[in-house]
This record gives sequence, structure tokens and C-alpha cells, in this order.
Amino acid sequence: MANKMGRGLLYTLLCLAAVYYLLPLYVMFITSVKGLDEIRSGNLLSFPGSISFVAWAKAWSSACTGVECHGLSAYFFNSVRMVIPGVLISTTLGAINGYVLAKWRFKGSEIVFAMILFGVFMPFQVLLLPMAQTLGWLGIASSTTGLVFVHVVCGLASTTLFFRNYYVGIPDELIKAARLDGAGFWRIFLKIILPMSTPIIMVTLIWQFTNIWNDFLFGVVFSAGDSQPITVGLNNLANTSTSVKEYNVDMAAAIIAALPTILVYVFAGKYFVRGLTAGAVKG
Repeated sequence: MANKMGRGLLYTLLCLAAVYYLLPLYVMFITSVKGLDEIRSGNLLSFPGSISFVAWAKAWSSACTGVECHGLSAYFFNSVRMVIPGVLISTTLGAINGYVLAKWRFKGSEIVFAMILFGVFMPFQVLLLPMAQTLGWLGIASSTTGLVFVHVVCGLASTTLFFRNYYVGIPDELIKAARLDGAGFWRIFLKIILPMSTPIIMVTLIWQFTNIWNDFLFGVVFSAGDSQPITVGLNNLANTSTSVKEYNVDMAAAIIAALPTILVYVFAGKYFVRGLTAGAVKG
């Protein structure tokens, strides 16, 4: 009986916590489907009298930058073009780096890992000037390609750390046995290590996707015009001067910007948790 009461109390607290954390999202959504008159006169938490997605259509097609106006969709697809290669390249390089530092140690490998690890704790603000100069030298400044380069470089420290710590837990005997059978560096990686890496790959993909999609600092500094990502587009839309502040449009735009990361965690969140806990308990 006591166990049932304790479980019931736990579920009640969890439900209350879920409601508390989901309340802002609820307010954003119901505000986005209300008319301006209802927003001004109604209660913040009240359900709309009539649901309208006009604000969503306007947010998708009426964002402005400077004197030029174009759809939020343009920013959205800029982020898609930036996120996909950024996530895949940084994850691939991180896996290779982690594999080398964990299973193919060389003289000074610990120093190399410590230097890479330093990048995890470095404030991104100190990178702005040297990164801007580097992008200029490479001829990819103010472009989506430049943003991909920035996110790959800045994300490499974290991805290397994830994979290196995961691969350390893989028995060295597997690598030694494969080498005795004549397997080389890439064959061991592709045939033995990679098939065992699904949990940490999922963690890294979700982590990098979230960081890159939600980034504003690099987007506002290293992009311009047609290369700006969704976070910059959302900022431009929210700060557009109009005679009447359209809160429903702002809320709809915010949900559009956040929707990909929300969907990633809804559908892949369990893999993220499994990946984080993989190897935590050893038999």
C-alpha cells in the first residue's frame, strides 16, 4: 500500500512538473492562433474563441531584414543547409578523433586530447575575430558554407570528447585480436568500432543538431543577407518596427524556429538518454 501511495505521489509530482515546463509552450501556441483583438482583451491562458493560422502563414512569409522583406522560410532552409553538413561532418571527424585517441594512442596523444578538450571550455566570443579573419582568407565569409565551417570547428572538441570517452570503454582485446587477424586502421573502425557506436552516435547527432540549429551568436556575426539562419530571422522579425505589435505572429515564428529541435527530442529523446547511460553500468 505504501509503495502504491509513493508511486502515485511520484507520478503526481512528475505530471505537475511537466505541466509547469510545458506551460510556456502552451501560451505560445494559443497566442499564435488568436486574433490581435482577443490577445489584447482576453486572458493569457484562455483558450481562443476561434482558431486561426493566419499568423503562422504571415510568420512564414513576412519576415524582414532591413529594407528587404522575405519569408521566414528562407531563413529556415538556410538553417537546414547549415545543420545537415555541420552535424554530419563534425560527428564523423569526432568519431575518427575519438577512435584514434582511445585505441591508437601515440606519443603525446594525451597532450593532444588535453588541447582538444580545452576547446570545450573556451568561450566562443574569443573566437569571433580570428574566425572572421580565417573565413575571409578562405573566401567563405558571410555564407552558409562559412557557417558550416565555423560549427564544425567549434563542435569538434565536444564530439571528440564524446567518442573518445565512449571508445575507452571498448575492450582493447577486440582491437588486438583484429590486428592479429590482419585488420588495419580503417577496417577495424568500420567493421568493429562503428557498429558498436550507435548509442554515442545518436547522442552526438542530437547534441550537435540542437547546438547548431539554436545558435544565434555565430549566425548573427558570420552571416549576412541570404545566408542568415532561422535564429537571426526570428530576431529580425521580432524586432521589426510596425505600428501594431503582432504578438501572434511573433509567437508563431518562435514555434516554427523551435519546432525541429522539439521534434528531434520527441522522437529521438529516448535514444539520447540511452546513449548517455550506455556503459554506465558494467557487468
